[in-house]
Amino acid sequence: MTVNELRNHVTSERADLLAMLADKRHFLRFTTRDLTDEQARLRTTASELCLGGLIKHVTEVERNWAGFILNGPSAIGDFTDMTEAEYAEWADGFRLLPEETLAGVLADYAEVARRTDELVVTLPDLDATQPLPKAPWFPADERWSARMVLMHIIAETAQHAGHADIIRESMDGAKSMG
Repeated sequence: MTVNELRNHVTSERADLLAMLADKRHFLRFTTRDLTDEQARLRTTASELCLGGLIKHVTEVERNWAGFILNGPSAIGDFTDMTEAEYAEWADGFRLLPEETLAGVLADYAEVARRTDELVVTLPDLDATQPLPKAPWFPADERWSARMVLMHIIAETAQHAGHADIIRESMDGAKSMG
């Protein structure tokens, strides 16, 4: 089903979540329009970020948080004692690696988005909670509801869409808005 078709089968709250997800995803993807793989790998600011890497990162974030809703903190992992190799692998999630393509990461993002949208529609209870994973940036012993997780995915996507807009404008002047 398309997002519009899904919205017709859900409450207004779930429809609002789906609409906001679709909007923020659109602006993130839009920053990559008409780019080559090489351009998607470019760092155009002082940041380490590139457009292909941002798409990869947001895809992984959404995949992991959707898994968290269903399976708890084990879906995300423990960030308190990362090895050097684990940190390097995590850092690669912010880069479009030589063997990866922009089309490939966009296709993966579309599939993850489709599965998250289905989750929003079919989840029995948006109030169901899970304990947050162990990470230096999360308070100990806190729980998030599925609703809070979905709002976090929206916020993360919106934040990175803003980063992507700056990276793209620095590259060739193209803007997502305005």
